[in-house]
Amino acid sequence: MRTSADSFPKLMRRLLGAGAAMALAACGADPGGRTSAGAADTPEALNMRLAGLHDLQGRSAYQPVVHNYAGRHILFVGHHAGEAVNPATGVTERNGMSILDVTDPAAPELLVHVPPSGLDANGTQHVQVCAGADLPNGDPAITYLVRTNGQLSYELWDVSDPAAPAFLATIAETGESSRRESSRGTRETHKLQWECASGIGYFNGTPEGWRVTRVLQVFDLGNPAEPRHIRDFGLVGWEPTAQGPMPANSISGLHQAFAHGDRLYLGYGSGNDGTLQIIDVESLLQGDPNSDDPMLPTRDNLLYPQIARLDMPRYWGVHTAKPMLDVEVPGHVDDGAVRDFLIVASESGPASELCRDVFDVVFLLDITEEDKPWPVSSWEVPPEPGGFCERGGRFGPHSMEDAFHPNFDRRLMVVSYFNAGVRAVDIRNPFRPVEVGYFVPGITDATAEFCVTEAGVETCRQAIQTNNVNVDDRGYIYAVDRANTGLHIVELTGAAREIVGLD
Repeated sequence: MRTSADSFPKLMRRLLGAGAAMALAACGADPGGRTSAGAADTPEALNMRLAGLHDLQGRSAYQPVVHNYAGRHILFVGHHAGEAVNPATGVTERNGMSILDVTDPAAPELLVHVPPSGLDANGTQHVQVCAGADLPNGDPAITYLVRTNGQLSYELWDVSDPAAPAFLATIAETGESSRRESSRGTRETHKLQWECASGIGYFNGTPEGWRVTRVLQVFDLGNPAEPRHIRDFGLVGWEPTAQGPMPANSISGLHQAFAHGDRLYLGYGSGNDGTLQIIDVESLLQGDPNSDDPMLPTRDNLLYPQIARLDMPRYWGVHTAKPMLDVEVPGHVDDGAVRDFLIVASESGPASELCRDVFDVVFLLDITEEDKPWPVSSWEVPPEPGGFCERGGRFGPHSMEDAFHPNFDRRLMVVSYFNAGVRAVDIRNPFRPVEVGYFVPGITDATAEFCVTEAGVETCRQAIQTNNVNVDDRGYIYAVDRANTGLHIVELTGAAREIVGLD
């Protein structure tokens, strides 16, 4: 069943425009605005306000990435698998990627939706963009985009004109896992990173014959016209020649690679049985010079670039691990005055619906001695007084913003928290993270239902599922919804805005 009819209709939101939406956001938290099913039919906010929204044609959205075209801000949104009618064409299209002009955040304009390639692909969860001028050997006249094409391949596109993207090439196709099958089959792609300065692409997919479906695949895309595969990499025990039972931790595979400087932070097992691995980039790219075949996935070659490994308990994982370096810690002296940290989010899975499982949280790890990473604090949203256990959908963290921003770095992290929306956390003292703001979008007619059966009774509720967040160079926060509610562009206000020092 759907919730009561108090939901603010999607059509009315479009007709009233962003101004009315911002007025709704200004209302703040209102327990009386919650429908009988537990969802909120108006936004709830503290030190944040809604600057603009777009329904994204009712498509489940995963990853927002913003690129600045000389002052014109373009947002690329990767979608989960599914389908919806494209009003511009009148045709039902499998979910791919949406490209929007968000130069005016109050009036985001959808330029184009690009379905996946071929008949068997569905979804384009991950996209990354590099200007040709920023790449070692790119064409300065081209803006390049890499995307996942369903679970099947990685593609290169020319998005110099974001309203008319042009396919350039398939970089590589995924293989078949030999031993492990996920809920999506024996082939997968997932979150990728493309470093523009080095041209190195850290992809997540299935090399032929490996025992899991998600493994790091490293490519040199410094010259996008000539992609070069460097190596495949994973935990010991995953390699094709490994024998015996799978390793106890992280059989779900790689979730995200986060490259920064000369280090690569790998997160395995996004919400359960997780592993954090800190890798030396040069050792990964060059391999062991004493090995006869440095890129061959042998046990010794897989261990060679590893600086540290930290295994999580069975109920927590490593969705994303983002570094926060050279932090001046308030009140600490001598060797402890300036420290390095890693922000680690453990993703809440389907069992977090109606709080039927261990709460996932965000951890801050001290990596000053990077061969000995150690948690020093954690942060979470309490289920009350917000009533998040009753709202339906997942409750808990998913990820934090991928982008670095000089005003946010070392001061404020932005976290997507599924049915608890967007959360802003003061991290100026990493030992004592404190929430300073939030924005929980209101449901619409498009918002999906989530059903849970307990003791033979099925409970279905519409629920916001803020999936991923990112920040642009102006300080706007982009939040996309897994439950078909669309895009919410949010800006900080009050105490949260003072922390980041935005004008």
